[in-house]
Amino acid sequence: MKACVLSLFLFLTMGIQACSTDDREQDIADVSYTGQTYAVRTQELPSERDGMRIYGLLYLPEGRAGKLPTVIFSHGLAGTNASVAAYARVLATQGYACYCFDFCGGAPSNRSDGETTEMSIFTKQADLEAVIGNLLGQEFVDAENLFLMGTSQGGMVSALTAAAHPETIRGLVLLYPAFCIPDNMTAIFPSFSDVPETYYFRWLNIGRPYFEHLYGFDPYAVIGSYKKEVLLLHGDNDGIVPISYSRRAVEAYPSARLETFRSAGHGFYDDDFKTAAGFILEYMSEHLNQMKSRNR
Repeated sequence: MKACVLSLFLFLTMGIQACSTDDREQDIADVSYTGQTYAVRTQELPSERDGMRIYGLLYLPEGRAGKLPTVIFSHGLAGTNASVAAYARVLATQGYACYCFDFCGGAPSNRSDGETTEMSIFTKQADLEAVIGNLLGQEFVDAENLFLMGTSQGGMVSALTAAAHPETIRGLVLLYPAFCIPDNMTAIFPSFSDVPETYYFRWLNIGRPYFEHLYGFDPYAVIGSYKKEVLLLHGDNDGIVPISYSRRAVEAYPSARLETFRSAGHGFYDDDFKTAAGFILEYMSEHLNQMKSRNR
């Protein structure tokens, strides 16, 4: 209980720091690449969910032909597609396609439709599912190698979506995933009847829909249905989402590995970013090599 209260206090008092650092530019030049590297080009590709436009940006390896292993990278609360752009550039440099998008109502500054007061982790799951459907219809996408990755709240949304579509999702990488959301939000308002129409939280006016289905919701009871290998990356000094939430996720998944970043907080920067990018590329390479071995 003490850990939950401390997490809530830090989640509230340090929220501005967590939001702003997600958008820091990262230097990808010193990331350790293996094999051929590619120049990166970007291309806008919108998706749609329930009549709402979802803004998205593709990162593609210039000159690589054929169907490409594809990653969908989801940003955290109050973020935008730009929050995870550095990871997308790393992946495209190594020959993968990567799609970053703005969740509907995800932030005042994003380019997708929808209001922040209408958004919840479950509407974001519906957004991600719409994005998956869109990408599976694109000629360049290798449908047998579609991966989900996400930071913070985007990590939790990716985990829920992978559990709902285990046959579609080839692999899953979660960076400091915010499995603390049900604990934190129900601690703010112990009963749904206590929730006001709008609540100002971390630069956002969120609404009752954000809270509605969190009462009694246990993400760990859901995510364990995803049986493929999961990689979790988390700092042991994360005051927004304590690493204990990822340790519990490792226990919930049938096959998962947690890489701990010493002294890292909520987000990876500089050397920690390069290390995280290295783990992601290693994960992708291992899974694609496994696929090649099975097909021989």
